[in-house]
Amino acid sequence: MAFDSGLAAVDFSILRTPGKEGELHYLDNAAMALTPDCVINAMVEHDTLRRSNVKRGLHRLAEEATEAFEEARAAVAGYLGIKDPDEVVFTGGATAGINILAHSLGLMFERNDEVLISQLEHHSNIIPWQVIQQRQGIKVRYLPITSDGRINLECAEEMIRSRTKIVSVTHGSNVTGAITDTRNLSDLVHDKGAFLILDGAQTAPGGPMELNVLGADFYVFSGHKVYGPTGVGVLWGRKEILKNISPAIGGGEMIRDVGLEKSTFLDPPHRFEAGTPPVTQAIGLAAAVKWLAGKDLNGMHSHLRRLTLRIMEGLTELSGGIKILGPETGMERLPLVSFSVDGLHPHDICQVMNDRHGVALRGGFHCAQPLHDLLEVDGSTRASLAIYNNDKDVDAFLNGMEDCLKILG
Repeated sequence: MAFDSGLAAVDFSILRTPGKEGELHYLDNAAMALTPDCVINAMVEHDTLRRSNVKRGLHRLAEEATEAFEEARAAVAGYLGIKDPDEVVFTGGATAGINILAHSLGLMFERNDEVLISQLEHHSNIIPWQVIQQRQGIKVRYLPITSDGRINLECAEEMIRSRTKIVSVTHGSNVTGAITDTRNLSDLVHDKGAFLILDGAQTAPGGPMELNVLGADFYVFSGHKVYGPTGVGVLWGRKEILKNISPAIGGGEMIRDVGLEKSTFLDPPHRFEAGTPPVTQAIGLAAAVKWLAGKDLNGMHSHLRRLTLRIMEGLTELSGGIKILGPETGMERLPLVSFSVDGLHPHDICQVMNDRHGVALRGGFHCAQPLHDLLEVDGSTRASLAIYNNDKDVDAFLNGMEDCLKILG
């Protein structure tokens, strides 16, 4: 039986409920995916029946909440294909995860040590390292990109040097859709004794994975892009590394002993979860990854590849100076397409598409301004797909773009 996006869509009240503005064609999934009812119900049930703080309480609600929270950790570990749940740290999102790593690993840096990122990165994988650079005198260097919007890994062997301590790159670009070949990069990084961090915000929604195959030392992603709630994310790290890193954020729940002169910290993951963690959100995230893992993922990927190809081919057939960013038609990419249109601002395109066609897109820099500057485009418009999107959404997008070019062109 062919994959049916409609069977996934029925799990979402937001897609079953007609809006006052008419039919919704939601193509802004790279920014935030919609949330299935089972995730909302799991969070409501928890806060209705088990709401309490976790880890230290001795009463019934606290014990039940702690058990649910740790079960959520185990569910995420299973989704990532790792055996030890203690390698999973709950954070506020991918941005928070990278900041935790930057400031924790940064405590180990010496002046003139180097961090290597790429020109393809989201701001959340640029700014934290720039802060450490300004504060500690390290050097941030950038892997160049290829003409089709990929990280130029041919330069990696030369650019990863003895002073390189961290290589932190996107696993999949939120602008070009390019997917990074992490296995070869991992070998180069580890040969120089450095750590590899992967920003998995755009790749984690693809379904359960085997992190060990990627060869990374750390991996981060956000709950709201994997059909989960906002306010929660995951930082995964190899335990033998995590246990030797000092936390950059201090507070309750992460300490073993506190004195006026000195404090000691718990083992991972708790040493990196200062204060009250996002308990309800973690339970929602666990519900989301369980829901996604139960779908026909091979069918989903084939379906999204076909829709992505339709979008790219449809844009190519339109006249009006449209430039598609990233890998060419038919090449491997994430299910997203960013493009620029000569003489048209992305915000104007998004406004017309929403108001006249009910198509939800994203327009601007997508938190990747340096990349757009490099590509010499003043922002781009992005259509990004998820498990519930279908041919009607693509039809609405392409018809809307034809209309948009007539109105704004």
